[in-house]
Amino acid sequence: MSDITTLKTELTTQIEAANDLQSLDDVRVSALGKKGRITALMKTLGTMSPEERQTTGQALNALKDEIAALIKSQEAALKKQALAQRLATETQDITLSTRPQRQGAVHPVSQTMEELVTIFGAMGFKVAQGPDIEDDWHNFTALNFPPGHPAREMQDTFFLPEDPSEEGERAKKLLRTHTSSVQIRHMQNHQPPIKTICFGRTYRSDYDMTHTPMFHQMECLYIDRDVTMAHLKGCLSDFVRAFFKIDDLPVRFRPSFFPFVEPGAEVDIGYVKKPDGGIKLGKAPEGEEQKWMEILGAGMVHPNVLKNCGIDPEAYQGFAFGMGLERATMLKYGIPDLRTFFECDTRWLAHYGFDPLQRPNAATGQ
Repeated sequence: MSDITTLKTELTTQIEAANDLQSLDDVRVSALGKKGRITALMKTLGTMSPEERQTTGQALNALKDEIAALIKSQEAALKKQALAQRLATETQDITLSTRPQRQGAVHPVSQTMEELVTIFGAMGFKVAQGPDIEDDWHNFTALNFPPGHPAREMQDTFFLPEDPSEEGERAKKLLRTHTSSVQIRHMQNHQPPIKTICFGRTYRSDYDMTHTPMFHQMECLYIDRDVTMAHLKGCLSDFVRAFFKIDDLPVRFRPSFFPFVEPGAEVDIGYVKKPDGGIKLGKAPEGEEQKWMEILGAGMVHPNVLKNCGIDPEAYQGFAFGMGLERATMLKYGIPDLRTFFECDTRWLAHYGFDPLQRPNAATGQ
């Protein structure tokens, strides 16, 4: 026991004499390390009798705890002392200019979304949302795609494992191929009149200069009494002219087939070719050929779709249209390759993105 008392006195003196963190750590290692003096004494307990082992073991454990506490206390005091010395000696020149900070940019698709919300909000439309993971019924059947319809294969859909808690078509899960499923869910949960737009990611197995496996869509839906094709044409003409900021932008409707609308139409906008090979949206000057570019698909909502959502097609009708946001953004802001939207290249974002404080006003485009 006298050895333990002597060791305690020696270690306490060494701890108090340590004037920096390195010296203190050396004392800690010499006392409590694998080859430390207290550790060495602990290893001798096995050679003692049970009575000696109990007495000596208690004394050594008490010594170990006391020395550890002294080291921790001395460490805190040394750190406080070092901080006080730094504060007393260090200076900082507050007249120096701040370090430059990299400024973020608003993604072109986000900018387009805000512009569309502003345009359609002024027409009385509200934003609706829906899930990215859909079931076969909401994505196809409710939209008048019959079983085995070629469009189901043409979509090249990403199918997911079936949900065992569901039955039939609702058990078959997939990544939605269009945001039309959002319109279905909205019509199921709301009674006419309905005026909504929806934005969201959609997924198809395709990848080239103008197609990507994931892209964004915007769709518009208007259901009410006495809605006609004239309302659709007026809404779309106002929309594209407001979006592209061209008051006399030519708009053309071509008959087309979509299972969920009848009649259906492809919507084109006019442009002319420039001498350098580029294009310019707008009406062709006198004597020049008017060119046309498809921008979106539209039509009057099919009666079967209304029935599937619990809406009486004898009392209500409406129109719907949709377009890809990336393509509209590319056309408006001169971005040549769709794939660059998803490559996470900060140089691309710095070039095509928008200053959060100085970007175009969504209402005026200026």
